Amino acid sequence: MAETAFLTGPPLTRPGSLITRDGQIQWAGLLMGPGTPYQIDRSGVTGWEDLPALDTGDIARPDQHGAWPGARWAQPRIVEASVWLLPSTAGLSAHDVTAGFRAATGAEGGEQWLTVRLHGEALALKARVSRRVVPNDRSFARDGTARATVQWTATDPRRYSVEEHSEGARLPRTEDGLVWQDERGLGLAFPLDWGSTGGAGAFTVLNAGSAATRPVIEFRGPLRRPALTRLSDGRRLQYDIALGPQDVLTVDTETGTVLLNGTASRLYTATSASSPEQLFHLEPGRTPLVFRSDDLEPHPDASVTVRWRDAHW
Repeated sequence: MAETAFLTGPPLTRPGSLITRDGQIQWAGLLMGPGTPYQIDRSGVTGWEDLPALDTGDIARPDQHGAWPGARWAQPRIVEASVWLLPSTAGLSAHDVTAGFRAATGAEGGEQWLTVRLHGEALALKARVSRRVVPNDRSFARDGTARATVQWTATDPRRYSVEEHSEGARLPRTEDGLVWQDERGLGLAFPLDWGSTGGAGAFTVLNAGSAATRPVIEFRGPLRRPALTRLSDGRRLQYDIALGPQDVLTVDTETGTVLLNGTASRLYTATSASSPEQLFHLEPGRTPLVFRSDDLEPHPDASVTVRWRDAHW
């Protein structure tokens, strides 16, 4: 029996949530590949494992061979797949299969997750449909069978893990230590109470991919003038703002936005020591981070959370 191939309703937030086996592709709510009426042609998918075209800032040397190396930036990724519309394999009508494919591959709407699973690994990127071809030949007119072509354009060419990771820390605080004399004037007694454990406000995040990824950072109050520093190079994000117990300051380093409680922009609160948000990325491997604030006595509920996906070329 064929698997559910098209899911109606609001967009899916987790990429690849419908995928159950290798060779399947999920575009928003449309599932293609084995077990569906949308079979992938033997030519497969193009542009998925390819390195995108690169723009380079190399400058030709005027007095000798070669050039001075400059920055390199990847162009948008173009992904294309040939898909067979096969309503007979799922016991569905030609109209239902064609309508589902047509509804999922329209020109309207923003970028959505495109996910491909190969050899047990599912990777995803945000893309839009840029081309769709459905030949209206004799087979299509008779029973709805057609070899369609769909193309996606991803403005961010990196591919990401379907699972989102998160790590965080609370503000550093000192340990209580031993109480040498209680209110009754008595000294130490066994078992000894060493007090609560302190914290350093330091933690490490791991980007297990091969490309730099831009995280989302959430500062939660109560705290004043929160800051997060990347120890590898000293780059810092710091905001001159006081957060109450219910406040959350969200920094999206991909879009460069800083929002208070998800609505009000607080980008202007960035201090002179703060780096541009879009430069605060996580390189492949481990990145040590430190959370600080200007509070003289840090509140135990104040925290920072970093959320990210592993990024791959």
